[in-house]
Amino acid sequence: MDNSNRLNFDWSLVQAFLAVVEHGAVARAAEAIGATQPTLSRQIAALEAEIGAALFTRGARGSVLTAAGEALVYPAKQMQQAAHSLQLAASGQSQSLKGTVRITASELTSTFLLPPILASLRHKYPDIQLEIVANNSLDNLLEREADIAIRMTKPEQDTLVARHLGNLKMGGYASKAYLEQKNIPFSPDTMGEFDWIGYDKNPAIIKHTRALGVELTRESFAVRCDNQLVCWQAMLDGMGIGFGFVLLAARHPQLVRVLPENWIGDSPVWLTAPLELRSNPRIRAVYDHLAEHLIALINDQKAQ
Repeated sequence: MDNSNRLNFDWSLVQAFLAVVEHGAVARAAEAIGATQPTLSRQIAALEAEIGAALFTRGARGSVLTAAGEALVYPAKQMQQAAHSLQLAASGQSQSLKGTVRITASELTSTFLLPPILASLRHKYPDIQLEIVANNSLDNLLEREADIAIRMTKPEQDTLVARHLGNLKMGGYASKAYLEQKNIPFSPDTMGEFDWIGYDKNPAIIKHTRALGVELTRESFAVRCDNQLVCWQAMLDGMGIGFGFVLLAARHPQLVRVLPENWIGDSPVWLTAPLELRSNPRIRAVYDHLAEHLIALINDQKAQ
């Protein structure tokens, strides 16, 4: 077999190439992956030497793919996907409970619902370290941005294991002080007289209320922020009507439920992990613990 044309570059060069493709410039890519710009430039140069063609042209706005670079993107991403699959498969073979599990959930869930659940988890499994990613984005579990995700939407990837744990009741609330200040009875006819608290770029609330026949737009919100904690605190401090978990609002006697129950639908709770990691004892232990305690939390809503 003639191996004279076989390339000998290593995987790190492909990673460097994909980083520049993703971020559009060597400087931005180096910052994103924690490398120095000279190191990344040398890796790109080494890959270009192996390929025998330039992969990027350098301009004022960053790095632009050449025709040779464009041709390399798809197979490079295939290599990346294969490497991730290999990593996932290898992680699934670990039989030790010692190590780290990375969990992602929304800001409200991470701040107010998870701490007691994770405290009991740490007591039960002291060798498991936890990393919490508190945000509302759908982190890609297949690329190991998280091991387990708690989300309010059903995942679409068929390579993930997902379990519907139940639904969290939602409500629309305002502080007693705010309602006393407005001194207007709330009704569908007067709802335009009230200040509303909602998301800025995230359309979730608008889509949800529209499906229930309540028309809101981004401009309907006098206070807008995509961070749930900011919206929650704004509601507590009397800035208007906001949205939140019924079981969480029950902890704050200064809040009054303003919206009728049928205006805000329940929020489904999905627990998700990659299929390969489900067979990892450490991931399984955390997954099962979260499922057990979140289901108990959901069931406790009956008392609210």
